[in-house]
Amino acid sequence: MSEADFATAADRAACREMIRVGSRSFHTASLLLPKTVRDGAYALYGFCRLSDDAVDLEGGEGEAVDRLRARLDRVYSGRPDADPVERALADTVRRFTLPRALLDALLEGLAWDVNGRIYETLDDLHAYAARVAGSVGAMMAVLMGARTPALVARACDLGAAMQLTNIARDVGEDARLGRLYLPRAWMREAGLDPEAWLAAPAFDARLAQVIDRVLASADALYERADAGIANLDARFRPAIFAARHIYAEIGLEVRRRRLDSVTTRASTSPWRKALLVARSFRCARRSEPVSPAGRALAETRFLVEAVMSEPAPCVWANRPSRHTLESDLAWTLGLFTVLARRDRAPGAIR
Repeated sequence: MSEADFATAADRAACREMIRVGSRSFHTASLLLPKTVRDGAYALYGFCRLSDDAVDLEGGEGEAVDRLRARLDRVYSGRPDADPVERALADTVRRFTLPRALLDALLEGLAWDVNGRIYETLDDLHAYAARVAGSVGAMMAVLMGARTPALVARACDLGAAMQLTNIARDVGEDARLGRLYLPRAWMREAGLDPEAWLAAPAFDARLAQVIDRVLASADALYERADAGIANLDARFRPAIFAARHIYAEIGLEVRRRRLDSVTTRASTSPWRKALLVARSFRCARRSEPVSPAGRALAETRFLVEAVMSEPAPCVWANRPSRHTLESDLAWTLGLFTVLARRDRAPGAIR
């Protein structure tokens, strides 16, 4: 590949706008990252968003996924199309030596969506979460230089936990699209026939039991991830703790709504996010490195091995100056004042 940048400032801005509009939670957390990593994170989000949209809008018998694989062929050969996401991703791939296997795993998970894969057990759900979200955790670990097996395993845990939270929050929304991600064995144990329920989705105490079990599984993975976050470079801990706490809060909100994610969809207010980001700064400052050891989930082990197979580049030459906790919190409160105004604007996406 040429040493010249593939992406322009406009390309990077386009990726940044995609995350700002598409995910308030991830955008909030990303603002706490150093710029060195933030642009790479935006490029990854842009590709993930583009991929999700392609599969949701185009569907078909895998044609959309095939076109996405062709995009990766161009990116990894150093010949991206004149597309902001492709060019930004090509820069990120080259700069951070991002293993293609991680992006291929993401596309495999999307192919499972297209093919209507059935998830019978929690292990089956872990396999799906590994592909569509654990892969993203592994990519972020690469961007942050956290390339030891234990840290990558914990990053995969965090991604999988977030996906389980998504699944618990979006039960009704997914069902209306003809999708069911809850473990079907758990539904039958609770007295529900999965196919009959999918044909006429409704909330009751039996479904609440299943959703609660999914959230409990997510909680266990969040706890496993905490040791990995504590061992990150100090510059990255606030952002990753923020993502962890903001997403875990979605699960708490589902529980506050008595586990009914069929008739309502849980969300977190900007002011609640502000408190969680403040907590994240405190966690980042007070956290003591502890052993992140522990085997990767069997379903994410291939992601860890993919990262270990690639050499680590050195992209951390310029360290930002240190800030005080007080200045960080003042900046954060200012940020959430802006977000609160956005949320009151007509048509705002939460």
